[in-house]
Amino acid sequence: MQKKDRYFLWGIGISVIGALCFSSKAIFVKLGYAYSEADAISLLAIRMLGSIPFFAVTAAIELHKADNRKKINKKDLLWIFIAGLLGYYLASLLDFAGLQFVSAALERLILFIYPTLVLLASRIFFGQHIEKTQWLAVLITYLGILLAFVGEDGWSEDAHTSSTQELWTGASLILGCAIAYAGYIVLSSKLIPAVGASLFNSLAMLAASAGVLIHYFFLGTQPLATMSSQVWKYGLLMAIFATVIPSYLIAESIKRIGGGYTAIIASIGPLSTILMAYWWLAEPVTVWQMAGTVLILGGVWMITQQKQE
Repeated sequence: MQKKDRYFLWGIGISVIGALCFSSKAIFVKLGYAYSEADAISLLAIRMLGSIPFFAVTAAIELHKADNRKKINKKDLLWIFIAGLLGYYLASLLDFAGLQFVSAALERLILFIYPTLVLLASRIFFGQHIEKTQWLAVLITYLGILLAFVGEDGWSEDAHTSSTQELWTGASLILGCAIAYAGYIVLSSKLIPAVGASLFNSLAMLAASAGVLIHYFFLGTQPLATMSSQVWKYGLLMAIFATVIPSYLIAESIKRIGGGYTAIIASIGPLSTILMAYWWLAEPVTVWQMAGTVLILGGVWMITQQKQE
């Protein structure tokens, strides 16, 4: 096997592990909520506190290299900070808030429409042409979300009004998260080739961590010291296994195999979340969810395959 082939295969393996780790985030969030009255910003603050040392050390190592210092300029630095705040502060805040109202399975399905949002953003902001096949893929993807939405427990004729309202609230927050994360992907695809995957990821995550902690300092109402040991345990596990490790793996995967192939492999995310939610949270797996999952994954696959041609 040639060195180039091994490099590509390692990229695929890295992407698979990264996607599985990222898909566990919703599980850790739901477990954190189950053990106390923790709110979104408090749980997010614990996540970032556990992540900061790793990102700070890596950023310092990368910036110590003369080549990296030459590659990065003030304009790039500003855009990296904006990308970090968009993708891991705003998107994460909306995601954590939405998970208070919807299941982990539905969260992952809604969030996974971000490739279609990246496509639409590229059309709006960069004038990228969208093929008929891609428009069909977008339609299929959103039909899949509709099926999953119908299958959620709160969507039934005998459901209480409050449950229906919570379902709409949670779904809207997760949709906002998907939009913000799509913006992050668009920016990162422009910045990673210029500054490198590891340096970009470290600086972006430090910017996001700063945003989260400043938000908590001024608006947080629950002292972190009063949180139960279970909340801290799940928050720190989320920091390591659903934040630090996958963020570097996905950035390296984009570097090795490109964003299109990485998005295809990330298709395992919604299904793995549904299975983990079933095993760890006892969330039911419905026919509607599985049908929606098939359509969403099919639509994303169509888009990413079109981008490879």
